Amino acid sequence: MCIAAWVWQAHPLYPLLLVLNRDELHDRNRPTKPTEWWGKECKVLGGRDCLGGGTWLACTKDGRLAFLTNVLEPDPLPTAKTRGDLTLRFLEGGKSPWEFAEEVVEEADRYNGFNLIVADLCSKTMVYISNRPKGRPCSVQEVSPGLHVLSNARLDSPWHKALRLGRNFKDQLRKYGEVEVPAKELTEKLMGDTLKANREMLPNTGCDPEWELKLSSIFVDVDTKMGRYGTRSTAMLSLKVGGEVSFYERYIANGIWKDHTVDFQIEKMK
Repeated sequence: MCIAAWVWQAHPLYPLLLVLNRDELHDRNRPTKPTEWWGKECKVLGGRDCLGGGTWLACTKDGRLAFLTNVLEPDPLPTAKTRGDLTLRFLEGGKSPWEFAEEVVEEADRYNGFNLIVADLCSKTMVYISNRPKGRPCSVQEVSPGLHVLSNARLDSPWHKALRLGRNFKDQLRKYGEVEVPAKELTEKLMGDTLKANREMLPNTGCDPEWELKLSSIFVDVDTKMGRYGTRSTAMLSLKVGGEVSFYERYIANGIWKDHTVDFQIEKMK
């Protein structure tokens, strides 16, 4: 399902500071590769869904960024196209965020519910695209400077987990001030939160309320008929003013949590 929070063009040190949890079936049910360089000319940096072929969060050497979350809704279409393909197409293509949004609008009904963020970090352009609610035109809007949270409804929807993550993120940013933010420490404090919502705060998506309750924490860990489901990876991606990018990831593989960091420079921002 995923949840993400980020500060965009509103921090003295980081034009972008992003944290994201990816929720999915574990291990053999949804094979995944951790963050690495891959794709055309190996210019894409991010994790890879080996089943669908796409990614939930990735960036490129020339300053393109894309990530997405699924919309929580009953009865998804089993024949829908994989949503992770949207992120990969933007990253490997040459269209601006606005041009790509226009392309997605034309085919949005071929996908189950999604929230998609595409950005050109060099031009400081970030665009949000969603094909939900059903029956309404596809939403396209520029993401304004500031702190944003994206869970499994529209951007900045006041779900319990989104409000909690946004509030805690603000507190941590206030604590660190204008100094560098340690990735491992920040993600542990923000993204490992297992507190669930009170039942009266559940979002009423049309899904089973028990399922909504199990997914209502920032960090998810649930046993299902198809196997274990929940948070498989946590990432923090930071961009400094000079174009230095640091991509930290903590992920589970064969039941063991591991972590690593990949750093690179966006040449256009030197």
